[in-house]
Amino acid sequence: MNIEAIVFYLFSAITIIAAIGVITVKNSVQAVLCLVLTFFSASALWLLLEAEFLAITLVLVYVGAVMVLFLFVVMMLDVDFAALKQGFAKQLPLGLLVGFALFGAVYWVIRSQVFGTDKIPEPAKHEQGYSNVEELGRLLYGEYFYPFEIAGVILLVAIIAAISLTFRGRRERKGQSVREQHRVTKEERLKIVSMDSEEQYADMEITDTKQDEETTL
Repeated sequence: MNIEAIVFYLFSAITIIAAIGVITVKNSVQAVLCLVLTFFSASALWLLLEAEFLAITLVLVYVGAVMVLFLFVVMMLDVDFAALKQGFAKQLPLGLLVGFALFGAVYWVIRSQVFGTDKIPEPAKHEQGYSNVEELGRLLYGEYFYPFEIAGVILLVAIIAAISLTFRGRRERKGQSVREQHRVTKEERLKIVSMDSEEQYADMEITDTKQDEETTL
């Protein structure tokens, strides 16, 4: 067994254990940390497949941004675990049935040699100057340019639709208009209000104090 196989089995075991920890640990913060470890080990497996760009993207985007955001949200939220466990016992038989069905399907695919080396041969090693970023860019912006752009538009529409469906605020909320702010004149910016001087208020306070003293005497 060479060093590449040892590293593969090591990070594969870490990925499986961390993925199981995501759904088994009771603490939400620990579950998010297990998911971060899963992403790290998966990026190491992608490095073995010479997919450096995807591995770095997984670490920077998912671990560095998304998972950190999830961790902060989970730490700030007051999660009611008693409410989450109310329907667990009722849905446990269905969950076990679905789990065994998925396990049986994966086992059947592995035993049927669908993904064997005779059907899918091992990818050939590339030369030293090979760049998967260049190959990925050539495929996305060359051969699959239109599907890539269409997928981006669909994701944008989905984001806008999700925000519109989940928005619970006031529809007639106030907004800032820079164009109207530039059109404001000096008369509209400055409003002069006529009010009494401070000396008059001071005299009134002295008079009230004298009246209180006379009433006390």
